[in-house]
Amino acid sequence: MTEAARPEIKGWCPGAYRPMMAADGLVVRVRPPLGRLTPVQALGLADLAETFGTGFLELTSRANLQIRGVSDHAAMVAGLGALGLLDEDPVFEARRNVILDPFRHAQDSDLTAALIEGLRAAEFLSLPGKFGFVLDMGPERRLARISGDIRLEGAESGLILRADGQDLGLAVAREQAVPLALDLARWFLTSGGVGPDGRGRLRRHLTSTLLPVRFQGTEQPMTEAPAMTPGAHGPLTLVAGAFGQLAARDLRALAHTQRALLTTPWRMIALDGPAPDLSLDAIIDPRDPRLNVRACTGAPGCAQATVETRVLAAKLAPLVGGGLHVSGCSKGCAHPGPEVLTLVGRAGCFDIVRDGAPWDKPALTGLVPETISLVIRR
Repeated sequence: MTEAARPEIKGWCPGAYRPMMAADGLVVRVRPPLGRLTPVQALGLADLAETFGTGFLELTSRANLQIRGVSDHAAMVAGLGALGLLDEDPVFEARRNVILDPFRHAQDSDLTAALIEGLRAAEFLSLPGKFGFVLDMGPERRLARISGDIRLEGAESGLILRADGQDLGLAVAREQAVPLALDLARWFLTSGGVGPDGRGRLRRHLTSTLLPVRFQGTEQPMTEAPAMTPGAHGPLTLVAGAFGQLAARDLRALAHTQRALLTTPWRMIALDGPAPDLSLDAIIDPRDPRLNVRACTGAPGCAQATVETRVLAAKLAPLVGGGLHVSGCSKGCAHPGPEVLTLVGRAGCFDIVRDGAPWDKPALTGLVPETISLVIRR
């Protein structure tokens, strides 16, 4: 790929106070406190997305929500603040990266709240924007595949603290879990974990720096849970948005059930209780063919894309058994890795990559959407 054709990689995530400019307007990220939305908050968020955005919300892999196409940033910030969905401290808001298992117990929420409060200390404000904590303390690790630098996880002995990149964790008493997690973050900062550009991750830091003995352990975390799918899972129902996008009208319908909504890192919303009897474009059936296809924002929402992606992905979904990625450019935001079949937008047409990533050499080039269904059936 030539330098001129190389897509721009931002290297940072949008926030509420610091949105990211896209072709369709500003992208504003919402971090619901403890990953929970009350019905009133969900209704208000749907209204904000329709009034100041495109009317859609993106479900992120960090258990957050994003509103695209925001035209009035000041009004959006004021609205989020009025709903209690925004911290008053802009610096801390951007660093509040804590992911909690949606199936948690009440005491787990209390522990998470204590961790978030501890991160308010000035010494932690220099943590990199993508540095995060994962609290996965159930009998199975549902967040095992979710990126996080410092992890509090369940183990046979109870609770362990595990640095990302380490196979084993340190057994900790519940009352010591938060102080030790903060101490590990403190060590990361003071031992040179943050680079000159302000970036840094614990796993990478540990490839060149030895983890202090006080954080090393011998405890194996609990086994990984099966992958989460839409539908009923015990006390919760998981609702997915097609290609990670939820219409504001669907969020409003879920809010009208008068149940609490929980954000998840699986690009789904968890609804307290059984599946609602609602007419939704969102996905509750785990057999929905759209679940087998990944697609990014595409044009016109993304300036680096020259092709529309999600409408095409929806049309192709019933034709493939899975393993399809429709990418607006070679950056591969929706799935930065290999797939059985990848469609890559280039100069208004599509290239096809078989068993590869968006940036790999294509098998076919210059295809228009009308002919792609014929080609992929061969």
